[in-house]
Amino acid sequence: MLNNHIPIIPEAILKTHKVNEASDTRFKAAARLMQSLWRSDARLPIGTHRSPEGKHRKLGSRINAASARAGANFLNPDIANLVRRETAYREMGAIIDQERLWTNLLSSQPLAFNLFGPLKLNLDKANAFFCALLPDFVARVEDIRFEHSPGRGDPSFTADHSAFDVFAPIVTTTGESGFVAIEVKYSETMMEPVAQLRPRYDELSVSSNAFADPMAQALREAPIQQLWREHLLSRAMVENGLYDHGRFVVIHPAENHNCVSAVRAYQKHLVSDDQQVSGFQGVTLEQCLETLDAIGDPQTAKALYGRYLDFSRIDRLLFGE
Repeated sequence: MLNNHIPIIPEAILKTHKVNEASDTRFKAAARLMQSLWRSDARLPIGTHRSPEGKHRKLGSRINAASARAGANFLNPDIANLVRRETAYREMGAIIDQERLWTNLLSSQPLAFNLFGPLKLNLDKANAFFCALLPDFVARVEDIRFEHSPGRGDPSFTADHSAFDVFAPIVTTTGESGFVAIEVKYSETMMEPVAQLRPRYDELSVSSNAFADPMAQALREAPIQQLWREHLLSRAMVENGLYDHGRFVVIHPAENHNCVSAVRAYQKHLVSDDQQVSGFQGVTLEQCLETLDAIGDPQTAKALYGRYLDFSRIDRLLFGE
C-alpha cells in the first residue's frame, strides 16, 4: 500500500485471477484478489459461484468442495475441527450458511473463527487477549461462543433473530458479570439490505439511554442500522438482568473505509464518547493482531495478517515491488 491506501486494481488483473466483480468496492476488490492469491499460494483448487439463476462460474475467492470439506478455509485443523463441533451444536434457531462458511475465503464468518477459534481453544490466551484489548472492562473471560443470541424471536429482547458473531461472558474489572458481544466485518460495504423495523427497536432505543436522539431516522437506515439493532440486543441483555454490564464491539479492517465511516457515523448518535457509558466500541482487525502479538502469539498474528491484511502482495503483483 502507498500512504495506507488500497490500490485500484486494473480490470485485466482481476479477470486474470477470476475475481472481477462489478459490484465490489475498492477495498473488496483488493481483498478478493488477495484471497485468490492466498488460495493459489496454498495450492487450493478454485471454487465456483452459483448465480441466483443457477449458473456456475469459477471465482478465485472460493475453494472447491473437496478443499472445503478438508477445512482449508481455516488456519489450521484444530480450528476446522472446532468449527465442525460449533456448527453441529449451534444454538436452536442459529442460521449459519454452511457453503459460505466453508468455501468462501472472503467471508467474515470464517474470519471470526480464525481469529477467535484459537482463543476458544485456550481460555488462558483468551483472558490475556481480552484483558489487553479491553483493559478498562475485562478482568476474566469465562467462555467464547459463536453465533450467539439470548433468545431469537423473544419479544423481551429485540423480537427478531439477530445474533452476535462472537460472544464472551466475562467478569468485569469491577468484579461484576458482563459480556463482550462482537460483530466481525471484513469486506462488507455496510449497505446490506435493511431489516424490517419493529416497534421493539423503538422501545429499546429509548430505554437504553445510549442515544442522543433515540428516534433518529439515520439509526434505522444503512449504513448503521445493523450496528443499532445489535447494540440494542446487547443493551436488552443488561436491561433484562442477564448481566450487569455489556459492551458491543465491531471489528473491521482499518482500510475498509465503508466500515470505518459507518462506525464513526454511528458513534455520533451515541449519548457519550465513553464506551463505559455507551456500551459500544469500534476496534480494528489490526489492533486485534497487534494484541495477539503482544500477548505472546506472534504465529497466529502473522498467519492472520498474511491471510487478511497483507496488501503489500498486491503492490508486488502490480508493480513488482
